[in-house]
Amino acid sequence: MSTKPLETIDAKRLRQDFPILTARRPDGKQLVYLDNAASTQRPRQVIDVMVDVYAARYANVHRGIHWLSEQATDLYEAAREKIRAFLNAPALVEVIFTHGTTESINLVARSWGDANLKTGDEILLTELEHHSNIVPWQQLAARTGATVRWLPISDDGRLRLDLLGDLLGKRTKMVAVAGVSNVLGTINPVTEIAQRAHAAGAVILVDAAQWAPHLPLDVQALGADFVAFSGHKMLGPTGVGVLWGRRELLETMPSFLGGGGMIRRVRKDGFEPAELPAKLEAGTPPIVEAIGLGAAIDYLNAIGLKNIARHEQLLTQRAVGVLSAIKDVRLLGPRIETTDHGPRTTDHSGIVSFTVEGIHAHDVAQLLDRHGIAVRAGHHCAMPLHQRLGLTATARASFYFYNTPAEVDALATALEDAKRVFRRR
Repeated sequence: MSTKPLETIDAKRLRQDFPILTARRPDGKQLVYLDNAASTQRPRQVIDVMVDVYAARYANVHRGIHWLSEQATDLYEAAREKIRAFLNAPALVEVIFTHGTTESINLVARSWGDANLKTGDEILLTELEHHSNIVPWQQLAARTGATVRWLPISDDGRLRLDLLGDLLGKRTKMVAVAGVSNVLGTINPVTEIAQRAHAAGAVILVDAAQWAPHLPLDVQALGADFVAFSGHKMLGPTGVGVLWGRRELLETMPSFLGGGGMIRRVRKDGFEPAELPAKLEAGTPPIVEAIGLGAAIDYLNAIGLKNIARHEQLLTQRAVGVLSAIKDVRLLGPRIETTDHGPRTTDHSGIVSFTVEGIHAHDVAQLLDRHGIAVRAGHHCAMPLHQRLGLTATARASFYFYNTPAEVDALATALEDAKRVFRRR
């Protein structure tokens, strides 16, 4: 693809880059893939880059003196620079490769958290969080004697910012918030939260797993201290993620894992850690995966994140319209209002979760699968949120730039059929 962003998205043309989207399922049905919040598909451009590295350019990176290692190192570090530019990060050393969002958050909780929290300190989370942005902080609280507090949500799935002032105080050391809810699709006002957290003297981490693939992500404009995201949710491979952190914080953080790569010198009586980013990247890194993520970022840049966001808004508006018209279907999350100027979706991403009265979400997903439609069902690793909503499980359709309005309509048609099948039972 050209490196110049597209003016508009032609989803049908872009789908040709994705082998899995153009193939038929074993039952002959065309795949309608609406499970992008769990993991996206990969274009040939990413697959080909990774195959090429394995076939002709693979070796372990950094300390090797031979040509092959130097080639692999150059590609690996070039991927780091692509990510730095993608994030508008001030410094290359602020980009830390991990194995995913979960590891990135755990790294901060273990390294920064263990070094900075003590009994009586507070960690502020929200009711919207994924388990990966809950459990590491609960573990940190158990280790240090700190307390976890919760910012509630409104009934329509927005954060209760009117209560934020009551929860932020001198004891608040960390605010950890999802940029986008993986269940409700709520786009949270992270910049405002960051400003208020800093005013209270707290550090803020943003779980950007559902943000980075869909919306422009400028860490300087965002105002966060740490940002975490995963490659597999943005056209890249599994097994690679990123932690971005402000350099002054990363410099003070002790190494989380010990071993090769993260040291400058080892003696019998101790060791000296390496400089950033190496001191936080122990062991053999996800070399080919990181290079694949770099190729994915090239692809996303060629489309343009603003174009992706606009396309998903249109799909989401259509989904809300057709699903709302189906009896017994309840949509969750912020309502999308239609105005004379188009859909008002400034705080809603391309995630639409719903329930069907009388049918368990797992049954809904199974019946939709008979039509070739892939959605997610369950608690989506957000059990506290589902408890707040009074639900045990939901069905979730999540869109990406390669999805089409026809696929949204197919979802609605299949859902109507699922209701009829279930009634016959």
